[in-house]
Amino acid sequence: GTARRKKKVVHRTATADDKKLQSSLKKLAVNNIAGIEEVNMIKDDGTVIHFNNPKVQASLSANTFAITGHAEAKPITEMLPGILSQLGADSLTSLRKLAEQFPRQVLDSKAPKPEDIDEEDDDVPDLVENFDEASKNEAN
Repeated sequence: GTARRKKKVVHRTATADDKKLQSSLKKLAVNNIAGIEEVNMIKDDGTVIHFNNPKVQASLSANTFAITGHAEAKPITEMLPGILSQLGADSLTSLRKLAEQFPRQVLDSKAPKPEDIDEEDDDVPDLVENFDEASKNEAN
């Protein structure tokens, strides 16, 4: 017999995928939409996919929208208060729940711990301008 032939591996790059996507969008006759500064996609888990100055293309007849650009996944709390006008009713209820939890976390972190109360007496004393007078007062 003959030697076994090796399978030819085809390497795909991101640019090849992008070209394929753009050709598919051209078939759908998409049009560029200018003047869109940002796009926010709010997910169910409370994170936001944020595009700053994206390229937006749309084909209303095919019910297709394409958004390309640099995307960042951010928590919804980082996007406040600018995102409030974009939230729907279901997102607002989840945001209220999140807001109720937030003050409790802040109050819990500010509450003094039992170990810290004992250590308050061990602080360095305040600096006195004239140490001789302070020592005379302590002697009396």
